Amino acid sequence: MSTPDLGGVVVATALPYREDASAPAGLAVDYDAYAAHCRWLVDNGCRGVGPNGSLGEYSSLTDEERRRVARTAIETVGDDGIVVVGVHGPGSHQAKYWAEVAAEDGADGLLCLPPTMYRANRGEVLAHFEAVASVGLPVMVYNNPIDTKVDLTPALLAEIAQIDNVVAVKEFSGDVRRVLEIREQAPGLDVISGADDVVLESLLMGATGWFAGFPNVFPAESVRLFDLARSGKLDEARALYEPLVAAFRWDSRTEFVQAIKLGMDLVGRYGGPCRPPRGPLTDEHREQVTADMRRALASLGVA
Repeated sequence: MSTPDLGGVVVATALPYREDASAPAGLAVDYDAYAAHCRWLVDNGCRGVGPNGSLGEYSSLTDEERRRVARTAIETVGDDGIVVVGVHGPGSHQAKYWAEVAAEDGADGLLCLPPTMYRANRGEVLAHFEAVASVGLPVMVYNNPIDTKVDLTPALLAEIAQIDNVVAVKEFSGDVRRVLEIREQAPGLDVISGADDVVLESLLMGATGWFAGFPNVFPAESVRLFDLARSGKLDEARALYEPLVAAFRWDSRTEFVQAIKLGMDLVGRYGGPCRPPRGPLTDEHREQVTADMRRALASLGVA
């Protein structure tokens, strides 16, 4: 039986809001704008979208909003791409619930962090992913030791990879040495680059996907970078990548959601504000994101 594939460029989608005094923090999810954004990403060559990730501000959503966001992505993309729904939760019972809901609504796969508010040990991590994987959809586990304080090391991933339906890891440690270590210790597990600012290095070492942030801003160019890297066209890939890296580094910073939304605004898309706890960028950060974006856009010939 072939292993389900969650590779390619799958965009961790940013979520647009509109002002509404009756909504949480005065901001209502703009589902029509979100649907249009998902369609734009797929039409520009992305393999699919990932609603309800950190970039999608899942933890700031009500349960009703969270489910409707995923449904909107699934209905919009249809058969033209894949939808990998974030099912992160404090405990396995919450994460499994969101996995069951995603399966009911037609998701193609799941993205799942370890327990999000607790530094889980090895056994607890394994039990968490076993519960989510029991729902039956392909699971991409998410290693983000910066935010979760739990590191899915290559040795631990070798154990996690034995769980039925776990097919991939989104690797966000920033350590590109991990790509080969994971491939050696868990050869059946696809390695997906999770940090934009090491994507080329990760792809050259054998990553098969990019679960991405900045393709919210320039999807077609990001797909081209991915294709060049996977085809071994290193000179062309480096020429495209190097002017983008300063912008891509924001994907690994605390203000990554605000930075990517500003990038969307700068290219004529709609990024807009974030819900608390995320506030607006400081003037200094706004100036730096703008400068980094202008360099990237100039290199792409769109500035």
